[in-house]
Amino acid sequence: MRLEELLHQGDQVVVAVVEIAGAVIIFVGAVWAALRFVVDGLRRRDAAVFTPIRLSLGRFLTLGLEFQLAADILRTAVSPTFDQIAKLAAIATIRTALNFFLRREIAQEQQQVGRPGPPP
Repeated sequence: MRLEELLHQGDQVVVAVVEIAGAVIIFVGAVWAALRFVVDGLRRRDAAVFTPIRLSLGRFLTLGLEFQLAADILRTAVSPTFDQIAKLAAIATIRTALNFFLRREIAQEQQQVGRPGPPP
């Protein structure tokens, strides 16, 4: 087996692990938020109870998207073609925009709740 083939197979394994980690983070965040939504929603009927849940879910989504972007970058690490680089640029732009808007919404929600958060 040539070194380039070995690197490519190793890269595929690493990409799969990072993608799975991102998906697991998003899944865990969604399940956690859904459970809190049900439990807290049954206890209190106040709309303010849902803001901390949305903030936490937003953090999980942001972290999961960062892992997904890392996997995309790793995918193009070994002998990228111009097509792969163009796709990565498009994906990175979309995911970066999603992260930007998520972080901005989280910061706004934290200000409304009155809790300090990470800088936007």
